Amino acid sequence: MLNKLNLLFLCTGNSCRSQMAEGFTRAMFGEIIEAYSAGVKKSRLDPRAVAVMQEAGIDIASQFSKTPDEITDVPFDFVVTVCSHADNNCPALPGEATRLHAPFDDPPRLAEGEEDDEAALNHYRRVRDEIQEFCQTIPEKLQGSGS
Repeated sequence: MLNKLNLLFLCTGNSCRSQMAEGFTRAMFGEIIEAYSAGVKKSRLDPRAVAVMQEAGIDIASQFSKTPDEITDVPFDFVVTVCSHADNNCPALPGEATRLHAPFDDPPRLAEGEEDDEAALNHYRRVRDEIQEFCQTIPEKLQGSGS
């Protein structure tokens, strides 16, 4: 049996985008990829992210915000930054991880000022769907980057 690839999704606060990407990747490719997520700084898991992922049939409620310093025992094969801040501030990680950048809009920022929760959730849903589309192509993207 082949070893799983270790993949880290990195964003600013590890509250939303990277958590969604971890959830989708675990659900779709858990047999070949060990997915993790972390943030440049620690935050808290965004309840709206949990809600829209639940709508998609993925439970991320038990995931939690962390920094790469909390998962130093994992030699990552790939690091995917999901926002420009994380891409520009990616910390040194153990191993020789290949870095990929896949920027997504920040749902909490998009939802600021919305009159009701449903309007706010629509921003989360759009970004969730974009992340899902990206995650569906992860094996090809990883293979194309030298794995």
